[in-house]
Amino acid sequence: MKKTLFLLLGFILLLAVYLGREPLAKFITLHFMTEKRESDVLESNSYARDYDFLYVQRTNDFEPNEQKDLINIFYTVLNSGMDEFTFYCAEEYTNCISDIDYISNNQMLLSNINGFVAPYNNFKDLETVRYDTTGKIVFRIQPVYSDEMIDALEQKVDQVLQEVTNDTMTQEDKIKAIHDYIIENTKYDSARSDEQISEYQSTTAYGPLIEGYGVCSGYSDAMMLFLDRLGIPNFKISSENHIWNLVYLNDTWLHLDLTWDDPVLDNGNEIIDYEYFLITTEELFEKDDQQHFFDEEIFLEATQNIEE
Repeated sequence: MKKTLFLLLGFILLLAVYLGREPLAKFITLHFMTEKRESDVLESNSYARDYDFLYVQRTNDFEPNEQKDLINIFYTVLNSGMDEFTFYCAEEYTNCISDIDYISNNQMLLSNINGFVAPYNNFKDLETVRYDTTGKIVFRIQPVYSDEMIDALEQKVDQVLQEVTNDTMTQEDKIKAIHDYIIENTKYDSARSDEQISEYQSTTAYGPLIEGYGVCSGYSDAMMLFLDRLGIPNFKISSENHIWNLVYLNDTWLHLDLTWDDPVLDNGNEIIDYEYFLITTEELFEKDDQQHFFDEEIFLEATQNIEE
């Protein structure tokens, strides 16, 4: 009788373990293997931003409890320039994996987050590896800019700053001189814009500054490199089909669009325009050009000074 009872209890125990194997594995991992739940130590490179924005902020807390925490982690890791980073979802954050899936698959949101990051730390590819049973998340990041591209661009930035700026100029004067230099030395890459083909790396700062060809993302990246060198807070702001710069100058956030200040004329002549040079959001909206509408819930700085 006792033998039968023990066999029955053993069977029930084995059945319970089998049916509850995933929760049991998670319980064991979470409570008896805590050393494996330590997030990576964040190491930032010299290009990382040392200031925050209204929509995204740097964080030291890598155990998220809500979607906003995840967005800040995405930004913080991208901003750091690391090519791989591991962190863990909090046990009580039951929607963590689904929220990560949402952010990872939302290319517009990722692009907007990328816009707050310095160009050299922008991602070309962001892979998110998820481990549902442990809450472990691994980011693997492929940057847009190679070391060779960065070396060439840094030399070019040094050269241009020495040629067109000096210590007697105001920050606005320096921005104008750089604005003019980029436009004078860049042709709009119509082949990439119109036909999605190009022999130039015109979507990056390398196109305008090294190869002489750019589209809106290339123009804005190029300007961003100089703004960062000048110590001027800035980020890339975007609509559905366009990207430009937002610049913090004289206690005000102003729009700066080199692409639209470098118009392509039918007769082939090249001019420099200043219609989109350091203008307020109110001035931008007054133009009603259909290409500069943006998500006001993300690019909050652009609307904070609008008079109600």
